[in-house]
Amino acid sequence: MVLRIEQVPSDAETVLMLIGRITSPDVQQLKALLAEVPNPVALDLQQVRLVDLDAAHFLAAAERRGIELRHLPQYVREWVFLEKARLAEAE
Repeated sequence: MVLRIEQVPSDAETVLMLIGRITSPDVQQLKALLAEVPNPVALDLQQVRLVDLDAAHFLAAAERRGIELRHLPQYVREWVFLEKARLAEAE
C-alpha cells in the first residue's frame, strides 16, 4: 500500500488525512504539500499503518514546528517522541 493524502474540509484549519504507509519518498511529497497549504495545519495519521525512520524524523520535526499530529498509532507516537528528543540534542 502506498501513501494516500486526503484534504479534509475545514474552515479553521487545513487537515491532511494520511492513509497507508509513509516512507522516505513520501516525506518529500509531504514537505512540498505542506509548503503549499495555508496554516494552521494538522496531520491525521489514524489510518497510517507503517512509517520508516525518515517519516518518523519528519513527523517529529513537523510537530516541533507547530504542526498538529492527530490520532497517531502508539508505536508512531513513541518513535516521534524519541526523534524529538534527538532533534533537541542536536540543537
